[in-house]
Order: sequence, then C-alpha cells, then structure tokens
Amino acid sequence: MSFLTEARCLNGRLPAILFVLLFAKATNRERTSLNDGWKFSRFTSNPDSLSYNTLKPWVLPSANDFTKGSKHQPPSGTPPGSDVKYVQASFDDSGWEAIDLPHDWAIKGPFNAPGVSGGMGRLPSNGVGWYRRKVTMAPEDEGKSIFLDIDGAMSYAAVWLNGRLLGGWPYGYASFRIDLTPYLKAGDDNLLAIRVDNALDNSRWYPGGGIYRNVWLVKTNPTHVGQYGTYITTSDVSDNSAKVNLAVEIENGGSSSQSVNVVTEIHLLGGAEAVAQFKKATITVPAGEKKSVSTSTTVTKPLLWGPPPAQKPNMYLAITTLSVNGSVIDTYETPFGIRSITYDPNKGISINGKPVKVFGTCNHGDHGSLGVAFNTRAAERQLTMLQEMGSNALRTSHNPPAPELLDMADRLGFMVLDEIFDCWTEGKTTNDFHTIFPDWHEADLRAFIRRDRNHPSIIAWSFGNELPEQSTAAGGAMAKTLRDILRSEDATRPTTAAMNGASPDTALAKTVDMIGLNYQGEGQGTSTAGSFGAFHRAFPEKVVWSSESASALSTRGTYLFPVTSANSASVGDASGAGGNSTAREVSAYDLYATAWGSSPDKVFEAHDRNTYVAGEFVWTGWDYLGEPTPYNAARSSYFGIIDLAGFKKDRFWEYQARWAPEVAMVHVLPHWTWPDRVGQVTPVHAFSSADEAELFVNGKSAGRVKRGQYESRFRWDKVVYQPGNVSVVAYKGGKQWAVETKRTVGEAKKLSMAADRTTIRGDGYDLSFVTVAVVDGDGETVPRASNAITFSVSGPGQIVSTDNGNPADMTAFPSLTRKAFSGLALAVVRSKKGASGEITVSASASGLGSTKVSLKAT
Repeated sequence: MSFLTEARCLNGRLPAILFVLLFAKATNRERTSLNDGWKFSRFTSNPDSLSYNTLKPWVLPSANDFTKGSKHQPPSGTPPGSDVKYVQASFDDSGWEAIDLPHDWAIKGPFNAPGVSGGMGRLPSNGVGWYRRKVTMAPEDEGKSIFLDIDGAMSYAAVWLNGRLLGGWPYGYASFRIDLTPYLKAGDDNLLAIRVDNALDNSRWYPGGGIYRNVWLVKTNPTHVGQYGTYITTSDVSDNSAKVNLAVEIENGGSSSQSVNVVTEIHLLGGAEAVAQFKKATITVPAGEKKSVSTSTTVTKPLLWGPPPAQKPNMYLAITTLSVNGSVIDTYETPFGIRSITYDPNKGISINGKPVKVFGTCNHGDHGSLGVAFNTRAAERQLTMLQEMGSNALRTSHNPPAPELLDMADRLGFMVLDEIFDCWTEGKTTNDFHTIFPDWHEADLRAFIRRDRNHPSIIAWSFGNELPEQSTAAGGAMAKTLRDILRSEDATRPTTAAMNGASPDTALAKTVDMIGLNYQGEGQGTSTAGSFGAFHRAFPEKVVWSSESASALSTRGTYLFPVTSANSASVGDASGAGGNSTAREVSAYDLYATAWGSSPDKVFEAHDRNTYVAGEFVWTGWDYLGEPTPYNAARSSYFGIIDLAGFKKDRFWEYQARWAPEVAMVHVLPHWTWPDRVGQVTPVHAFSSADEAELFVNGKSAGRVKRGQYESRFRWDKVVYQPGNVSVVAYKGGKQWAVETKRTVGEAKKLSMAADRTTIRGDGYDLSFVTVAVVDGDGETVPRASNAITFSVSGPGQIVSTDNGNPADMTAFPSLTRKAFSGLALAVVRSKKGASGEITVSASASGLGSTKVSLKAT
C-alpha cells in the first residue's frame, strides 16, 4: 500500500511527523493534515463588518484555474479584513473553543434555534464562524510551493494568512486550494485565519456549519504535477488487455523554464511491482505556466473494476515521477480502475459487458447525530449497511461529496451518480446557491469534474436537480452551457439532470445524455400514469432511469391501523392513511408516501412493467437531518430505509428481497405485542424473494399464498390479534427458503448492549456505535419501550452523541440521557487522541438496572 493510499484509508490521520518523514522521502511531495489544533468562535451577528460582497473581488481570482477565457484580477490596494482583529497574531483567542477538524458547529444544538426552519433541521447552523491556528514553515521549506487544500467549508469561506486575504470559495460543497507560498515566512508563527458565513435560509436541508471536511497542507517543488493534475481513461477493455490513457498537467511556479522528464508506472493498488509503464516524455514548461503531456499504454490481463457481487472492484495506482537533470522533483499518485461501460436505451447499463441493474439510493452528507463533519467510520457504516441491503449505487444528492466517500465507493464497488447543483439561477430558498451561480458555476463545475473524474465508481454526471427552470427555454440554454463544460472536462461519461416536471418536449430533456426522472416515471402520488414510456418513445437513443424514486415515509417500529388495502397511499391523519400528526409518526407498514411519492411496491411494479429502465435511486437510503416531511415540527426526515441512528426500518428487508434475492430470508411485520388489540384485525405482511409463503398464527395456518407477478410482499390482511406468535415459512421453487417468527414479548426487565466494533484506533476519530435494547426476561426487545436510558463511559473514550431514530425527538444529540424509541437507543463512542486501553461503556435505566460493554482503543 502506498503512503498516499494509506493516508486516505486512515482519513489523513497518520501522526504528522511520521507522515512527513516517510511520505516526503518516498515522493518528494508532502501532504499533511491540518485538522488539529484550531481555535474557533461562532457569532450569531456579524462581528467584523465583512460580507461576501465586500470580499468578492479578492475571492473571485481563486477560480482562475477553473475558468476559460479572461481571468479575474484582484483590485489594487490592501485587501479587506486586514484590520479585523481575528486575522492578527496579537489577538488573544484563549477564550475561544479548542477544536479539531472536521467540525460542525451546529450539531450540538440545541434544537429550535431562532429563525432556523424544520427544513434546515432546527439546529443553529447560521452565523459567522472564525477559525485560527498557527502554521510552521521550516527552513528547508523555503523555495517550495505550499498550498492549503480545503475539502469543504460551509460556506463563503475566506482565507487570511499573516493578516492578508489570499482568497476563498463561496460554495460550501466545493473543494478548493489557496496558494500560501508568497506569504509564508520562516518560523512557527504564521497565523492562518478562516472565516465562514452561513445565512438563514441558505439550504433546503441541514447544511451544518463550519470547516466540516478535511484540511491539508501540501508542499511541492515549484515545478510539480498540478492540482487534480492527472486524467486517466481506459478503452479497448477486455479480459486480455486494456488501453490506459493518461494526461499529466505540469505546473511551473518557479522563475525559470524547466525541461521536465515524465515517467508513469502502473501498479495494482498495494502492489510493489509495476504491471505497465507509459512511454517516457520530456516537456519544457516556461516559468509561471502549465503544460500537459498525454500518452497511453497497455495493461495485459487486467483485473477489472466492477460492482459486487458479480464483479470485483479491483483498483490500480498510477505513480507519476517528474525529474529535472536526473533529480526527482515530484511524485504524484493517482488511484484508478479499469472498466468499460455501455449505456443501452433498451437494456440499461453494462459494466465490462455484464448487465447491471442500478439498485441505488440518494443520500445527503450528514452522519445523523454526528452532523456533517466528515468521519470515515461513520460514512463506511452507512455504505456497508446499504451494501448489505443489496444496494450497488449512490447518488450524491445534491452536491459534490467528500473526496473520501468516492474513495470508499471505489473500494466497495458502488456505482456513483455524481451530482453538483440543486439549483441554478432560480433559487429554492432565499439565500441558496442561486445568488452566486452566475459568477461561480463554471469554476465549480470544472473543479468538481477534475477532482472526481479518475474514480471508476462514477458512471454519470448530474448537473441539476428539480430545477425551477427545467421546462423553460432559459433552462434549456443553461443546460447546454453546463453540458458542454462537462463534456470538455470529461467526455467518457454521460450527463443528466433530475427532472420532476419537465416533459419530453423540453429543451432540458433534449440536452441531457441520459433521462433522469424524479417520481414522474412511475407516476407521482397515487397516479399510475407514469412518464417512462413517453420519454422512452421520445428519446429511443437515451437511457432512462429513476434519478429519484419512492419518497416513502415511516417511523421505525410504529404501526398504525387500519392498514390501507392499496399498494401505495398518500400519508395523512384519516383512517387508513398511516399518519399521526400529533405523535409525528408514520406507519411502518411502508405503504405510505408523500403526495408526490410512492411506496416501494408501486415503484417496483412500474420498473417491472418498463424493463428498459436502467434502475433507480431511492429517496433515501438513510434518514437525514432536516426536511422532516410530513411533519415540519420534527427535526429530521422520514424518508430513509435506515433511520437516523442507523437502525433498519422494515423497508430494508423489502429492498433486500428485491436487490439481493440470493439472501435466504423472510421478514415479518408488525411486531406481535399488542395488549390493546386483542380480537382486532392486525394485518401481517412479509418480505422475501421467495415465491410462496405460509402464515401460522399460534401454530395454525392462516393460508399459503403465492406472490403475484407485480407484488413485492406477502399479505394476510384479515388476521385477528391474539397473544402468542406469528410465523411465516417462505418457499422458493417449492422448497423451504426461510422462516421468521414474531412473539408476544413480556414486560421490560433489563437492558441489553452491543457494539458494532469492540476494537477502535486510539486516534481521536475512530468510532464504535453502541446499541442498547430494552428487553424482557427472555432477552427479546420490547417493541414499544420508551424508557429513558443514561449512558456513561470510562477509559480512553468519550460519548460523542446519542440518538434513537425518532424524527420528533428534540433532545440535543450530546445528551447522555436518551429515551428508547421502539425499544432501541444508540450511543456513539469516540476514542481519545493518542490514548489506548480499555473503554467501558455503561447504560442504565430506572427499574431496568444497568449493563455495559468493553471496547479496546489501540
């Protein structure tokens, strides 16, 4: 494993000194984490009289590397902010909060922050935040080019070094670079100050606040491979060979022209021996300019990248070495994969010649109770649970993700629809991206593509979502502008935009390479008049898929009666409509959706009736903060297949039955503990990939049924509740496939605790997710238990947050006391930096005693 790859796997958490010594010696390039040791303060009113309008002329030049044509020139004179006390070394920040990045200032709460809507999660994400820390320039760094790389800051980031404004980037989801070279001085007292500014109503969902992704210090020779400076594509791919095409951009930040030798080897990721080498090239790069060299080579017997379970996500590493007069001046590593993709309007997507149905989910960027501050383990937990469900694709709704998320997608084998914009010139909220779109869309789009285009997981680019102008001529013109930019940066993948209202005769639909439909494909709401056929007939040359589907709603473990007899219904408070606006709950029979959405059952039927549709991206894989439809007074969404705490809703098994039919399982709902329903009709449903199933109620058959052609569940809708048990025996091909039983559970007697990982790294970032269940005397979870549980920890760890998956729970996430919801609660435990040893996590509840679990920090 290379040092760069290892750093990515560890979220950049190698000890800084070790990383510098090893990595610099190996590559002549240093990339060290600047995450530790910041001082931070948030202000709810403007503390410095600065604004984006004031800073804009000096910030716009940061976009110059990503714009064609004329460049932005900063005004003459002193940039603004030099007189602000927070940028001055003399300012005493000892009273500020000491934090490490990534950081989300809003997640601690409390909820119901003034002026913050339910749509934005009711958390205090608004305000101006200042971050300060010292940066060292060692004597041996003099003469180097030194850059600050910020993977994401929410939002309107502006950067000062030693009191001088150097630039910034307003889009909160963009990754960007600031050149520190001219303004660093030898010594350890270089003051770096970063300002971020979040207005109210700047988002439709929870945006978080602050520098919420990783920050890096990059040191290179003045002549070096530029930012996002390699571009790798593959062609003529077969089991016997593959052509690999490489472009390398070399930047000369020095004062004299350089004749540079370029050598690139290809290794299997983690392999020591080269499997191929590109032809050596020599290029002259004048001072202050950039030049590119392009070449290709052949890899024999390539190990191809493809999505599991049918394929393996094999990865390669291109190691590019620059030398001048025989001395190595830079080494740059590019992970990539070798694969071929075809897009057939009638058969969908094939990878390496094998058809792959897209079983995807849409997801926002937060990690539930941890907020938007990126954490490798939290993201990995989300993806591996989705993969367990059978998911093989992700849509990055509706913005560029953290770079590490794409690294994980490569490694795990997810296909990715990489998306950049939620809006263009017409906004959806008062202060969202539309206010800066005219100035920044080109730079944002080019930077986005260049950052991400070497990832084999990405199969398409999306440049818009449910745009207000999707049906207008102006929208069509802008779509063409954005599509042409995309094609100029990467012509190997198709473009798309998610349309929820555009018809086949609109300019937008004619412009995109793939037809992405939000809800309208299967028919919005209870309508079955879907538009898949109309688009397929209008564009017989284009792939059609559901860029957003379902918008089904539920709260885990809650079941409301009576149950609709339909296969999809709009949620509401009426009898059989599945909603309880007082308790802010939606029935977990998972037949209920928004007014524009549908149950999974209805979506599956639409896809089965229109087999040319390439697949879907369900809204959403996980619940997320904000957008608490249908109950705006709540804090988080009801859309997820998995709830905010990471507990599976019943829908999880409906999708697993569809997407992973090889899994021998049957899932029965509801629970069977209903003391208030004795003698009342209590429907029993089951999910399985089996073709037949038989229900037994207290040992007596209630009927064996076959699953119909367009049915996704087995239903016994006339069962009358009596205490005891219900069992479903599922059959496939006439043979028993799986059995599950739900029993009547006794009273709550104790707590049961389990950790998803009992060994974590002692780096201050690694996590263990600890689940506590309220159980009866036999150890069965009490399905409607809501006991208050208090957590504690001893040893080299801390409880970062608690949750229970209830969208209506307004208890602040750092609280150590949390009510169980549907019998479960969660504590997130983080190691202490630099410490090792045993961590003991305990939980107690009145009348239920206490329990504990031991973890080990290494």
